[in-house]
Amino acid sequence: MNRFRLSLSFCFAFAAVSIVAIKLPGAGFWGPVIMLGGLIFLHEGGHFLAAKGMGMPVEVFSLGFGPRLFGFKWRETDVRLSLLPLGGYVKLAGFNPEEPGAEDPYGFLQQPFGKRMLFYSGGILANLATTLVLFGLVGVHQARVTKVQETWTVVELVAGGAAEQGGLKVGDELRGIGDLSFPGAEWEAAVAYIQAHPGQAVPFRLTRDGKPMEFPLTPRAEGGKGRLGFMPLPVATPLEFRPFQAGDVLTGGRYAAETSWRLTGQVFGFLKRLVTFQAKSAEVAGPIGIIRQGSRAAQHGWETFLFMCAAISLQLAILNALPIPALDGGHMALLAFEKLRRKDLTIELKEKILTGGFVLLASLMALVIFLDLLKLRK
Repeated sequence: MNRFRLSLSFCFAFAAVSIVAIKLPGAGFWGPVIMLGGLIFLHEGGHFLAAKGMGMPVEVFSLGFGPRLFGFKWRETDVRLSLLPLGGYVKLAGFNPEEPGAEDPYGFLQQPFGKRMLFYSGGILANLATTLVLFGLVGVHQARVTKVQETWTVVELVAGGAAEQGGLKVGDELRGIGDLSFPGAEWEAAVAYIQAHPGQAVPFRLTRDGKPMEFPLTPRAEGGKGRLGFMPLPVATPLEFRPFQAGDVLTGGRYAAETSWRLTGQVFGFLKRLVTFQAKSAEVAGPIGIIRQGSRAAQHGWETFLFMCAAISLQLAILNALPIPALDGGHMALLAFEKLRRKDLTIELKEKILTGGFVLLASLMALVIFLDLLKLRK
């Protein structure tokens, strides 16, 4: 909410500069800009609307940190684009949640409990609303599909297997294996073809990041049969659509609710594995990895891109809601605790709690960025 607030949007936005600096292969530019800029704007916009609803003046609404590049004055608010594209902030006039001892001339601390909770949760609610809208659009689009074409896409590689060592990657869309072509050939025929050529180079034709590629893979002989060690799944590509119908809105709404519920379960399942030290490093996608995925999603079409944006928006909402100091959820937890004990914590204690949360989040982000960089070297 202000220039010192470390939000999850800041963490994910940090990747934009990292990607440009190291020139990731296959990573587009405008995809991450639209995704990050849009999600940051909507998140901070949620805090802005909550503040205005409370009657609190907003001094600054900024996309980015650091020196002001340009902008305009809207009533009392300086709407600006700042130099460092590392997130955004909404600064209330005369109040800074990360500086509990700051002056409060407009009475934020005297506002009712519910209004202050709404202010801190504004970004979370905006992310949730964004998630439902984007998933809803994807659901409406899918409801209109009348004909699809399935493409076999690599979703898993056996570590150290012949496919991985030969250069096959997750996300590759298979176009042909030997004299078989996709779409058209059955996958059972492809399995039989690979098994019939142990120790022999098999030509693979595929599409990677929108570019056609061709190279041989040599199946290893296991039990007299060839084995490469990868798993593909059919991915449906829409070919024909019917006209829009009013009922598609309800279908899209159901799809949005069901998908959001399913992905929420997956996020909490991952968090459980993470805190119990059961998660693998390969499962941890830091900002660089997520932006790389977003770039590829943009290259695969607007439906895939919107789905990716909705999924990240949902994760931002969930993670920002965690009761970790310096996050929105941390401020809400402190406010709720003070409400229950009917007495505010001391300014010194609040500052120590917020500083500790900041250090924790900065350390975690440094770790996941380090893991991202290690993956890029593989």
